[in-house]
Amino acid sequence: MLLLLLGVLAVLVVLDRAGPGLYVTDDLRRYDGKTFDVAWVIDGDTLDLRVPDGTHATTRIRLWGVDTPEKASQDGSRAAEPLSEEATAFTRGLVQGRRVTLHLEPQRERGRYGRVLAYVELPDGTLLNARLIEAGLSPADDRWSHSRADQFARLEAEAKRQRVGLWAP
Repeated sequence: MLLLLLGVLAVLVVLDRAGPGLYVTDDLRRYDGKTFDVAWVIDGDTLDLRVPDGTHATTRIRLWGVDTPEKASQDGSRAAEPLSEEATAFTRGLVQGRRVTLHLEPQRERGRYGRVLAYVELPDGTLLNARLIEAGLSPADDRWSHSRADQFARLEAEAKRQRVGLWAP
């Protein structure tokens, strides 16, 4: 019996380590490569889609690889960071009320607050994530490994070189 249990455990470990392609989670199946309407932009790097997520009427998305400046807290305990309103307006102008396509990373589909982590593809085929970095409204966020980290780092370096947004004089 112990041998059987160890065998099952070994198979589970192999499946876990095998990564993408061997098994697909519900979030990958439900969101990856799918197109949805944007219900509302929360801030520069967070938006809600018009699709239920569990008990919630909408699905909250956190953009992979970016970290836009934070807006002021509603209770007044935190002041707005520079360019937070501009980043929010930029995102709102590109996606509010429009259809977007999500692309997920199989190694991590949700963040710490339960938001779906995604690259958001705009109707023109560009990524909202990349556009925010190019505009200087977000640094490339490399706190967690993702497939576009090198691309986003190059975009940030170019935004710094051009001295736009966060890197403007």
